[in-house]
Amino acid sequence: MTDEPTPPAASPGRRRPLLRTAGAAGTGLASAAAALGAGELAAYATGAPTAPVIAVGSAAIDLTPTPLKEYAVRTFGTHDKAVLLGGIYLTMALLAALAGLLAVRRPAAGAVVFGAFGALGAWAALSRPGAAAADCAPSLVAGLVGAVAVLLLAGLFCRAVSMAAAQRPEAAGEPEEPEEPEHDGQEPLSRPAGSTSRRTVLAATAGTFAAGALAGTAGRALTDRRFDVTAARGAVRLPAPAEPLPALPAAVHPDVRGLSAFTTPNADFYRVDTALVLPRIDPREWTLRVHGLVDRPRLLTFDELLREPLEELDYTLSCVSNEVGGPYVGTARWLGASLPALLRRAGVRAGADQLVGRSKDGMTIGTPLESVLDGRRALLAVAMNGEALPLAHGFPCRSLVPGFYGYASATKWLVDLEVTAFAAFDPYWVRRGWDRTGVVRTASRIEVPAPFAKVPAGDVDVAGTAWATHRGIAAVEVRIDEGPWQRAELAVDAGPDLWRQWSYRWPAAAPGTHRVEVRATDAGGAVQPERRATPFPAGATGWHSTVVTVT
Repeated sequence: MTDEPTPPAASPGRRRPLLRTAGAAGTGLASAAAALGAGELAAYATGAPTAPVIAVGSAAIDLTPTPLKEYAVRTFGTHDKAVLLGGIYLTMALLAALAGLLAVRRPAAGAVVFGAFGALGAWAALSRPGAAAADCAPSLVAGLVGAVAVLLLAGLFCRAVSMAAAQRPEAAGEPEEPEEPEHDGQEPLSRPAGSTSRRTVLAATAGTFAAGALAGTAGRALTDRRFDVTAARGAVRLPAPAEPLPALPAAVHPDVRGLSAFTTPNADFYRVDTALVLPRIDPREWTLRVHGLVDRPRLLTFDELLREPLEELDYTLSCVSNEVGGPYVGTARWLGASLPALLRRAGVRAGADQLVGRSKDGMTIGTPLESVLDGRRALLAVAMNGEALPLAHGFPCRSLVPGFYGYASATKWLVDLEVTAFAAFDPYWVRRGWDRTGVVRTASRIEVPAPFAKVPAGDVDVAGTAWATHRGIAAVEVRIDEGPWQRAELAVDAGPDLWRQWSYRWPAAAPGTHRVEVRATDAGGAVQPERRATPFPAGATGWHSTVVTVT
């Protein structure tokens, strides 16, 4: 038997194209790091929303078709923004690598790629509502730094390749010399002349990447520190409400393990919005402009708002993007000034039928004006569960109008209220095909047992929550395996603007898999519809169900 021949190792000649390609792409990636770092540093002067990636991401959100947005929320939940930013960084990395490959052949082409990115970022920054000319500066700086960096690094790379090629024996038509023997760990007496240049390129590329990363980290930290409003929020002293609400009775919450708390802690309250970075507003500089079809326009400061007679409101807020049985709903005790009282003092003119709230980040939300003025307790909220609004929930001020999904009633980071007409203006979500009014649909969900839970035979607690905001819940029914509907026991009713929790004791006798369904009836007698509908365009419908196994 003969020995199999050992495959020859890859020759240096075969490795060189791959190494050159990787090196060229590396120059592009390092240049991109330098560009982003410079952009983050420049954003120190103009604010975090103007940083190149954030500006591009915000514009991408506005341009994304509604079905794709709904898919992102449904698939990634509250991580949708992180996924978007990750996609932007990945795309930029691929383009940067391409720019590096182009630059070693045609330097101007590589520079153009970074120039185009800078121009895109500048356009994105200027496309934001209320943008100033200076907002495009971080992207322009990033594009310029990236272009210069890729030209310099690509030039070094090309010279290193040329020097290495000139030193190879085969380049001069000479036979290739055999490899030198090992020197027992000692350095050879001499090195090829081109090796120093290769080390120089590697050091320059790595140094550029590190400097860019450091600049980006420092820029973001400095910007966050400059625009930080944590201390200002902590300094807010909330006045006592004019008429404090009594504490909610303990009986609003059934004693069932695993059931959601009746009042949602601030840290657990859902957040769904389009802001890639949270707007940061110093309450000492905040103003609310009230204008439009009113007799007496007004500019209200935060101190003036706090001097208004403040009201408390226990209210369940929900998002139109919530799927059947979904998590985007929560209850809090809110504190704020009466929105109807403010509008009445402004003097609403005839012909007005829409109230448009504008956020600091440019979001517009429209609410039927008649519903704001029909007696419900709509607020300009400044506090949530006993503390100033968290930044993620609209600090220093947001609007709340019971009975409507958040997209049609709850403007976070509120800075402008315009009394207008539906015929005159379409808010952000209406322009994207969502229902104009946004009335909350009757909904119910099963929280206990958890999906696919295994439970022992015997009495099994089934429990959950139902809501029909501003109408109230009159009944909840449960059925097992499409059998007859059984009335669930309702907890104490805390009011029509709040969800209502329920429980049902199921005598689970038959082992095996069982399907549990729930439906609710609102206070007007309307039964929650069975037909499933997606959240778009007016909110999800359908009965929530879960599957459990009786052991």
